[in-house]
Amino acid sequence: MPPPPVLKQTTEQLSKTVETIYRSESGRVLATLVRLLGDLDLAEEAMHEAFAAALESWPQTGIPEKPRPWLISTARFKAIDGMRRRARFDRSQKDLALHMEARSTEASLEDQQLADEEIEDDRLRLIFTCCHPALPPEGQVALTLREVCGLTTEEIARAFLVTPATLAQRIVRAKAVIRDKAISYQVPGAQELPARLAAVLLVVYLIFNEGYSAETTGAELSREAIRLGRLVLDLLPEPEVMGLLGLMLLQESRRAARTSGDGDLILLEQQDRSLWNKDQIAEGISLTENALRSRRFGAYTLQAAIAAVHAESSSVASTDWRQITLLYDQLLRIQPSPVVELNRAVAVAMCEGFEQGLRLIDDLLAHEQLSRYHLAHSARADLCRRLGRIPEARASYEKALALAPQETDRRFLSRRLAELE
Repeated sequence: MPPPPVLKQTTEQLSKTVETIYRSESGRVLATLVRLLGDLDLAEEAMHEAFAAALESWPQTGIPEKPRPWLISTARFKAIDGMRRRARFDRSQKDLALHMEARSTEASLEDQQLADEEIEDDRLRLIFTCCHPALPPEGQVALTLREVCGLTTEEIARAFLVTPATLAQRIVRAKAVIRDKAISYQVPGAQELPARLAAVLLVVYLIFNEGYSAETTGAELSREAIRLGRLVLDLLPEPEVMGLLGLMLLQESRRAARTSGDGDLILLEQQDRSLWNKDQIAEGISLTENALRSRRFGAYTLQAAIAAVHAESSSVASTDWRQITLLYDQLLRIQPSPVVELNRAVAVAMCEGFEQGLRLIDDLLAHEQLSRYHLAHSARADLCRRLGRIPEARASYEKALALAPQETDRRFLSRRLAELE
């Protein structure tokens, strides 16, 4: 039987094609290599060598019909060659090299027949490894974006407003924890799954939140979080995974309406709802409804349900604020939080009166739970403004302005202060 056809391209075309393949396949290739090689650093090094080999080899041979098995096979043999060389100078590497050669012989016949199901299982194992609770949260986020999503260290550093060196150190420390604690590369068993899945979902949520609030690179980071959410849902269709993906889609649907052409923040009340992404809203609501029907939902699904009420309303005035208040009541029962209490207080203000909402916010601020949270002072200022209590509104806006971390928030608060003049 003749070999499968290959596609030859110019050098420039090939470089772009390899870059595209890297973006789409590196996560799968790396995940399988981690399983075959048993070491994250070794797998990453071998994968990059394989892509470099592709740039050298494919101009002559053409692009394989199935690039992924070619890359996995090439990377594994590159890793074995490297271990053989090191074994000449370090006897401790000899047994490892022999072991990997034996595993390679067993797996070589399977290279062209790697089942998609097996590769997707590899990705799920890699996600749970990167999000292991033994790793610090910032390490989980950095490692997931680097190894699962395939973002470069520079891209992640830019999104989180840290230097590449700082971000690289987080990744190095996270890998060290995996190595030193001998964290197994596997999906946890049924008894461990709920707790471990919570860590995975939290990492996805943190990535999305960072993208949602970032001023410049936010859209890309949010897209990565949604892509990661889809991947987890495909691999593990649990209700809370549906709820989180629904929440992210519903929040992301408003991106085009959240800022002006000058980059200024536009609050929900003033947003042009015709700019909201209807496809994302429809998918987000469908996922949320499916999660709610399971009756096994949690905090992400309840937040998605709140976002769905907003998405289905034609204006702030027509929004069912009572239903939102009841959803916040449920959310507080399963995930008590001062920020949730603040959001509930705003919903109460909209359905029971500004005075009632203001009393709730003042109670929260009196206990100092939110004294350094700029949105609490901003919410208080807004209610005071609506009630005509202008000096109090001005004082609260000034406190919010002093605490606001983002330039978009500071510009918005400065405008509100100017309007009070």
